[in-house]
Amino acid sequence: MEHQINEEITDKEVRLVGPDGAQLGIVSSAEALNISLNHNLDLVKIAPTANPPVCKIMDYGKYCFEQSKREKEAKKNQRIVEVKEIRMSPGIGINDFNIKLKNGQKFLKEGDRLKVTVRFRGREMTHTNIGQDLLTRFAKQCEEIATVDKDPKLDGRHMTMFLSPKNAK
Repeated sequence: MEHQINEEITDKEVRLVGPDGAQLGIVSSAEALNISLNHNLDLVKIAPTANPPVCKIMDYGKYCFEQSKREKEAKKNQRIVEVKEIRMSPGIGINDFNIKLKNGQKFLKEGDRLKVTVRFRGREMTHTNIGQDLLTRFAKQCEEIATVDKDPKLDGRHMTMFLSPKNAK
C-alpha cells in the first residue's frame, strides 16, 4: 500500500498524530509538514479516507522496513498443504499395496492431504465392491495418523477417497 508522504499531501487540513502516538489535533497540512521537519521525521498520510485525513509523524523508511520484515515473517510461518495422490487397481498385489500404504503414510506424516484412487478397467467395473474394500482397508491402516475427509465414491471409472492428517505440523 502506497502512502502519501511530506509534500505529496495536498489536503487543506489534516488530523495530526505525533511521533509518540499522541493526538496533536486538526492543523493545516503546511503546519503539519513544518512540525514533522522540526522532529526530523516524515509526515505520512495513514488514513486518506477519514474526514479530515489522518497524518502521522514517523520515520517512513524505518516503517517500510518493519512492514516488510513482518510480511516476510508471516510468509515464513505459513505452509502450503498439497494434495498427494496414490493410484491403485483392484487386482493389486499385497506387496504393492503395502508399498503404496507406506508412501501414503509418509505423505500424511509430512502434513499433506492424500487422495487415494482405484482405477477400474474393462470388466473390473462389475466388481466395484473390490475397490471399495481396498480403500476401506487403506483407511483402516492409516487411522492412527489420518482421518477420512471423503468416503470412497465412484466417479466414472475411478473410485476416490480423501484422507487428511490428524495433527497438521
